[in-house]
Amino acid sequence: MAHTKIMGILNITPDSFSDGGKYNTVESAVKRAKSMVNEGVDIIDIGGISTRPGYAEISVEEEMNRVIPVVKALKDLDITLSVDTYRSEVAEAALKLGAKMINDQWAGLYDERIFDVVAEYEAEIVLMHNGNGERSEPVVDEMLVYLLKQANIAEMKGIPKDKVWIDPGIGFAKTRDEEKEVMARLDELVATEYPVLLATSRKRFIKEMINAETTPIERDEATAATTAYGIMKGIKAVRVHNVALNVRLGQSMDYLKENDNERHDFS
Repeated sequence: MAHTKIMGILNITPDSFSDGGKYNTVESAVKRAKSMVNEGVDIIDIGGISTRPGYAEISVEEEMNRVIPVVKALKDLDITLSVDTYRSEVAEAALKLGAKMINDQWAGLYDERIFDVVAEYEAEIVLMHNGNGERSEPVVDEMLVYLLKQANIAEMKGIPKDKVWIDPGIGFAKTRDEEKEVMARLDELVATEYPVLLATSRKRFIKEMINAETTPIERDEATAATTAYGIMKGIKAVRVHNVALNVRLGQSMDYLKENDNERHDFS
């Protein structure tokens, strides 16, 4: 059984909600990346644009200046590099240097050329559910239509299905009640047979889940609970800040699931 992949977050922005400014030099980003590798990370997701509520748009040039030097510095690490971008120019520059995955929070809707770029470099792509929060149908129904449409476009552009990931977008364009509904119905995303990435780490959903006033870093254990829950539902990867904790948890959950499957096969 394939193990659950751990995607470590490397924000190289001055204003990310959890760790803004901590890794926005090449030196500090490289140090953090190497520590994640030592902790057992599978994928490092490099982000040059903050997605916190009220974030300010930056130019392509500024995003390039943040992201590309870090990709260049990390390209020889024996690890999958992902870039968190919705711009095809940034994606192409990163893939040229050896990145293998693009994490697109707009699922190709901001810049459809991103599909062509990912296909050309035989890379993987993550398609996240996003929007303006307005919908005329239940959130999961709308999400499935949204993600399956974009995933189909990705396949038509030449990206194999097993390289097209879907992400339900916890923390984006949803009420807390809608996010609870999404979590309860994760198995419906898994049933699409696209690999599912779950990204809840340190978000407001976690804060409200434990009903306590917390700093982002104090939400790591509760984040790990959603990792365990997601693995039970069949997700294939989690995107997290605390790599070491989620690596240990993922290994334990994978072991238990494999043992359970063997028991059922034997009987």
